[in-house]
Amino acid sequence: MASSHSHIHINRLASEQSPYLLQHAHNPVHWYPWGEEAFAEARRRDAPIFLSIGYSTCHWCHVMEVESFEDEAVAKLLNDWFVSIKVDREERPDVDKVYMSYVQALYGGGGWPLSVFLSPDLKPLMGGTYFPPDDKYGRPGFKTILRKLKEAWDSKRDMLIKRGSYAIEQLSEAMSASSDSDKLPDGVPADALRLCSEQLSGSYDSKFGGFGSAPKFPRPVEINLMLYHSKKLEDTGKLDGANRIQKMVFFSLQCMAKGGMHDHIGGGFHRYSVDECWHVPHFEKMLYDQGQLANVYLDAFSITKDTFYSYISRDILDYLRRDMIGPEGEIFSAEDADSAETEGAARKKEGAFYIWTGKEVADILGEHAALFEEHYYIKQSGNCNLSGMSDPHDEFKGKNVLIERKEPSELASKYGMSIETYQEILGECRHKLFEVRSRRPKPHLDDKVIVSWNGLAISSFARASKILKGEVEGTKFYFPVVGTEAKGYLRIAEKAAFFIWKQLYNVETHRLHHSFRHSPSKAPAFLDDYAFLISGLLDLYEFGGGINWLLWAIELQETQDALFLDRTGGGYFNNTGEDSSVLLRVKEDHDGAEPSGNSVSAINLIRLASMVAGSKAEHYKQNAEHLLVCKTLFPFPPKSCSCLCANNGGIRDGGY
Repeated sequence: MASSHSHIHINRLASEQSPYLLQHAHNPVHWYPWGEEAFAEARRRDAPIFLSIGYSTCHWCHVMEVESFEDEAVAKLLNDWFVSIKVDREERPDVDKVYMSYVQALYGGGGWPLSVFLSPDLKPLMGGTYFPPDDKYGRPGFKTILRKLKEAWDSKRDMLIKRGSYAIEQLSEAMSASSDSDKLPDGVPADALRLCSEQLSGSYDSKFGGFGSAPKFPRPVEINLMLYHSKKLEDTGKLDGANRIQKMVFFSLQCMAKGGMHDHIGGGFHRYSVDECWHVPHFEKMLYDQGQLANVYLDAFSITKDTFYSYISRDILDYLRRDMIGPEGEIFSAEDADSAETEGAARKKEGAFYIWTGKEVADILGEHAALFEEHYYIKQSGNCNLSGMSDPHDEFKGKNVLIERKEPSELASKYGMSIETYQEILGECRHKLFEVRSRRPKPHLDDKVIVSWNGLAISSFARASKILKGEVEGTKFYFPVVGTEAKGYLRIAEKAAFFIWKQLYNVETHRLHHSFRHSPSKAPAFLDDYAFLISGLLDLYEFGGGINWLLWAIELQETQDALFLDRTGGGYFNNTGEDSSVLLRVKEDHDGAEPSGNSVSAINLIRLASMVAGSKAEHYKQNAEHLLVCKTLFPFPPKSCSCLCANNGGIRDGGY
């Protein structure tokens, strides 16, 4: 539901690089980017700060922009009473982490857009996620919030500031755990693995797959943990337990791939499903999901040798190759949830690029329409059946999201044809829809290059180059574009890594920048950038790349240790501590939509220790063990194990 801006207004965001900030450059709100100019203005006016954090492909961020930030009356309240700051959470994850942690601690959940009110010295006063402009959905409207906060600032300022300072003190203490010991107690790793697996098993959905209920997120970290536990059970002869876990994992991966969260026409996966059966997604496509999911399906193929999983891996990687890679090999960040139904439309709608009416499908496919409609559950009246918060603007009414609900062998038999013929017809139909869809207005592409997310994608391309070697080329049964030869995947991984080395790495200081769009970002790289890139480089080296990638990984690990390692207490902080405007220096062990930098670093250190000799190997092992000891002490966010996101009370787009 993003806006088509008329350029009546212009604010300070117009000179920024971030696509998200540029989307708000013509709001009537007098936005500032995060920085000293905004902080000084708040101090000069003795005014509270309204901080809005989001990202360019976020559906509910677009909704709040249209409803509130483009509204002249709301803008007047913000401009008169507050200093308003916009932050791209992908550009400044360190800032987002501070205030997301505050909102999570306060309310038990969070999401984007993140809306937080701050004192001029940046302490949080109150926060939330998406607010509708007026009171509804059982929650106060944004205008009500602004008035109440202004009244409280005028009459109860000391109390607000005291509470904000106390909140930051408590969060700082909770999120920077340290350990005097550098040795793990006997049995702790095995117990932690078992407990995590048991909790996930307890939340397993045996009907629709996945762990937990709606909304459902494709959390690859959970799949990884379950597969690792099954391997450990196999190694100790506990085959029944291993098989039970693998059945959960493989059924979940099949349901995800057959669901509407998977883009059956163009490849790749959308962000998450609003329902329990993986049917109707929020339609943004994020690079970090694609990289992790490709690796998970590669793992499933490696274990089962079932080509279903290799096809889905190719589907994801070929989507990235086609739509998400720039001219120098750089891999872009995301595609928007929203798009215009027609060229020049005043407003964009969620999923407009991806959804279909029954009539469209019938007209395009002709004689094969009935077969295709039955296979993908297409109805003339639409198949979404959503209302309320899942589809508050009736954008899916009468539309269809493709989902596979019947077995191909069953339908092939019904239509009196071999499974090969049936699959070939489906592939031809998908290709026809792909050609029609390619003429629709495309969703906005966030062409920002993020080091950490590129690291995840580099890993999946590198691993695919060997795991899929010798497999049938192309994925005609699942994806209407001829596949890349396996060796081509290695070239893609190397080009992406070389882009980072060339554009985002200082060979003299050995430091990375966090992101790139036209030029490197102002923000230095964070822990995740180093950890995820090192992981990708190690995969690149192990799966066929040259030794230069290993040498760079070793060099980056030395820089990571220098910038982020807590040598006394163990573990890594998420930022360098050099920016005084970032109030928390967090050690994060929480694996959610992305793995935590500490989790990935532990694995990196162990891998590096196996690749070098002598004192350096011992040094890596000691840092890994000290990190793991530290991880067992983390009290926040409330967790049952380090692999879990806060399930359905966790972070999500819109905060629902």
